[in-house]
Amino acid sequence: MKKWGFLLLLVICLSFVLVNKEWSIQNKVEVERNEKNNIDPIDNSETSEGFQTIAITKEQIFQGNLLLVNSENPVHQESIKSDVINLFMHRELTTGYGLLDNEIKLSEDVARKFSVMIAAAEKEGVRHFLINSGFRDFDEQNVLYQEMGSDYALPAGYSEHNLGLSLDVGSTLTKMEVAPEGQWLEDNAWKYGFILRYPKDKTEVTGIQYEPWHIRYVGLPHSAIMEEKNFALEEYLDYLKEEKKLSTSVNGEKYEIFYYPVKKNTDVLVPDNLRYEISGNNVDGVIVTVLPESLKRERMAE
Repeated sequence: MKKWGFLLLLVICLSFVLVNKEWSIQNKVEVERNEKNNIDPIDNSETSEGFQTIAITKEQIFQGNLLLVNSENPVHQESIKSDVINLFMHRELTTGYGLLDNEIKLSEDVARKFSVMIAAAEKEGVRHFLINSGFRDFDEQNVLYQEMGSDYALPAGYSEHNLGLSLDVGSTLTKMEVAPEGQWLEDNAWKYGFILRYPKDKTEVTGIQYEPWHIRYVGLPHSAIMEEKNFALEEYLDYLKEEKKLSTSVNGEKYEIFYYPVKKNTDVLVPDNLRYEISGNNVDGVIVTVLPESLKRERMAE
């Protein structure tokens, strides 16, 4: 009887060891998978419900509206907006402002958002806007650099104008630093997803002198956060990498933002039933922006 009792105890102990070993192996595999795919830059415990996992490729680091372009991070070919148009050929998008010449180009999506902003300015009596420059391809940028030199232009591939997201806006009245149009943009552009890319107090951060005419589209809620915290784009992207997850409200609408580092192929979480945007930072990761419920309803109504 004692012999059978001993054998039963031995079987139970061996079963416990095998189960524990199997659990340890499974746990190790899961940890290694997450480390390989970088799936845990944030605490997903509170956000996994209602989310799904999708694969992100390294190329997506170089695509989107939040790309950092400066002397250390050039424009990649895949970074250029695919919807660049000649604004002179789309006069329906130029109501309320002028064009310096008939070769001004810009992302069509950004042009539509700029038109909405200019219409808002006109309602406030500010109406003398002029686009002096928009998208420039690498050849155009190179010619400009050769003609103007490094004091007034950037080499091809190192200018935001090579993206299709940036434009130089002037006033038909006077210089932008003293024009009502310049002041209005400085005060209000963030409400429409635009930022003053090279502010007066950020020259040490951006490495570029103050340019009151150069605005850049980044989209909401990013422009609102940058306005609130007085961030240049460089500072904002560093802030996202540090925080990894943000929640914010703009005009009563809730947004969520997640930063994911990317190495080769990476799994990230995106919502099942809400709109979202993914943008690379042009350095080492992507930003997932979960848009408000109201934008989901707008999409369903389209």
